[in-house]
Amino acid sequence: MANRGLSRVLGNCLHHENARIHRSINASSLLNRTWSYRFHKGRSNNISTSTDYPEFRDLPHIKTHNDLYKFSIEDPELFWSRLARSRLTWSKDFSTACKSDFSKGKFGWFEGGVLNASVNCIDRHLEKRGDEIALIWERDEPGTHRFYTYKKLSEMVGKIGNLLTNSGVKAGDRVAIYLPKSPTAIATMLACARIGAIHSVVFAGFSADALAGRINDAQAETVVTANQTIRGGKLIELKKMVDAAVSKSPCVKRVLVYYRTEAKVPMGKLDIDMTKAMVQESPNCPVVERNSEDTLFMLYTSGSTGSPKGITHSTAGYLLYTNVTFKHAFDYNVGEKFGCVADIGWITGHSYVLYGPLSNGGTTLLFESTPLYPDPGRYWEMVERLKLNHIYLAPTSLRMLLKSGDEYVKKYDRSSLRKLGCVGEPLNHEAWEWYYNVVGERRCDIIDTWWQTETGGICISPRPSEIGADIQPGMPMRPMPGIDLALFDSQGKEVKGEDVEGALCIRRPWPGMARTIYRDHDRFLKTYFQTVPDVYYTGDGAHRHKEGHYQITGRMDDVLNVSGHRLGTAEIEDVMDDHPDVAETAVVGFPHDIKGEGIYAYVVLKDGRKTKKNELDQQLRNAIKKKIGGLALPEVILFTPGLPRTRSGKIMRRILRKVASNKFDELGDTSTLSEPEIVDFIINKHKELLKETSSKVKA
Repeated sequence: MANRGLSRVLGNCLHHENARIHRSINASSLLNRTWSYRFHKGRSNNISTSTDYPEFRDLPHIKTHNDLYKFSIEDPELFWSRLARSRLTWSKDFSTACKSDFSKGKFGWFEGGVLNASVNCIDRHLEKRGDEIALIWERDEPGTHRFYTYKKLSEMVGKIGNLLTNSGVKAGDRVAIYLPKSPTAIATMLACARIGAIHSVVFAGFSADALAGRINDAQAETVVTANQTIRGGKLIELKKMVDAAVSKSPCVKRVLVYYRTEAKVPMGKLDIDMTKAMVQESPNCPVVERNSEDTLFMLYTSGSTGSPKGITHSTAGYLLYTNVTFKHAFDYNVGEKFGCVADIGWITGHSYVLYGPLSNGGTTLLFESTPLYPDPGRYWEMVERLKLNHIYLAPTSLRMLLKSGDEYVKKYDRSSLRKLGCVGEPLNHEAWEWYYNVVGERRCDIIDTWWQTETGGICISPRPSEIGADIQPGMPMRPMPGIDLALFDSQGKEVKGEDVEGALCIRRPWPGMARTIYRDHDRFLKTYFQTVPDVYYTGDGAHRHKEGHYQITGRMDDVLNVSGHRLGTAEIEDVMDDHPDVAETAVVGFPHDIKGEGIYAYVVLKDGRKTKKNELDQQLRNAIKKKIGGLALPEVILFTPGLPRTRSGKIMRRILRKVASNKFDELGDTSTLSEPEIVDFIINKHKELLKETSSKVKA
């Protein structure tokens, strides 16, 4: 059943304030200016929060950040309406703030409104900031970076938009993008937005089969790729991968090929030399206006069943949410250099490389290389050379760099850094402390964020907050304004109070949330809205500490059931990662004759350690017993030089579970891993340990 109270509040969500204003709108006159309601004229003092929200200064009951958060939850239609009119450029005002029905998984934000994402990311900045830097392309080889102004980016977007249109791409068509992280990739995404096409970016490390599966599911008639890409000093043949994928994708009618290198590649009857064709195109591309709820993009993410899910995001809601969260989570100021090192093939690249920074008129980094090329000092050398003010990276990268020691960090000047961001899996305490003490020299806030592809943007973050509020290691802490969090137990009953754990859910809709799974709305409903009725089910577990601070405990499907007791894998990993000789840990469950499920730990050690492995094994067990209890002791601890990862750095826990369960014939395709040989090492080592622990491991 739908939440009746929620339906009453949000069912129609007709915004009542200023509804009489601007009934008649001239689209052309508004193209390059923002709907700006001067709400704050009645009061000059700022709200006491870490970043200012001028839209709410006139409301006398909002004096602190806590007041602002409470207001965003109690009156979401007014909260988001004011931000939408102030932060975005509209060619037609919206009439309804929000329509919501959790039971059907249907959401509509700012309906009646008309706008275009490329206008919001480029056109409206041209008059005042056209000659300022929009993109910093940090190419693979250090010191070969290039700058792109807003004017230059605008010209690229216009040319690509016209090329796509003249090639037959229409509004609503899906365009598969399989490109290296480059200005061409950003411009192609924005060009799709400009002409109303739906971009579907596929990480340029996926195999041909994975690419073909995504092309076919989206029924994309157009693919945009490159001849090659360069990553970590290695050439990768993207066009060959696309040729193999297209041979299995009968829906494809055209392939645009951008030349990242000088190398010539075979061109077939579907292929268009993008670099050459753009020379003939005009930089002035007409804007196709989009309704607020029109799909901006789709992005495939892995599901628990192994079948990728085509998550779709709307135009207005997603754009507003990335704009607001980027500004306030990082306290971003125009003119600063924001360095998100994520690939554009993932939601982080969409939200905090492209749409969040550029909709704010910011300067954003495109990082083409790897954190270890040419050595583990790459990030910090880049920070010194480019004078980055923010860096936003993954815990996986951080732990890899921590393993290499402090010298690669301290040899470079990081004084330009102001905020240190983190996104991905939970950030363990040791990595947090190293990030704060060594990288940030104890002067930068750690912005440890939690969110998902499905949420569109950051949902939990230490900032924004009260000015000078405490930041605690190892947890994202505070829900963003507009995000109403709750915990539920296994019976679907809400868990209230402090120092409690449960399944993390969100009670109210927010603009950035996904709208559906492409061509599979039933799966969308089942996955996110039926596990716990009337809320959005994130699939993650969380611990709510004092003062309502949240700590992510790991995926609910990564929860172990040992002798009838539920244990989060992240909790065990955190204890082991705190050992000074441990670089990284991955804990999984496996069938156990007595306990039902046993605990199996894969441990990567730091370079230069002196402690013997048998001593380390005992020390790790002692630490777990002390910090969690004997119930959490692993049956097996396997020391390995690395973990099986995708080329984006994600640990393939499915493979680790199969090895721990002796299901070696069910590993699936390992050729797409960054280091496939590590799987063979783990299997061989496991078989050695199996002889020693055969009484404990179910064959």
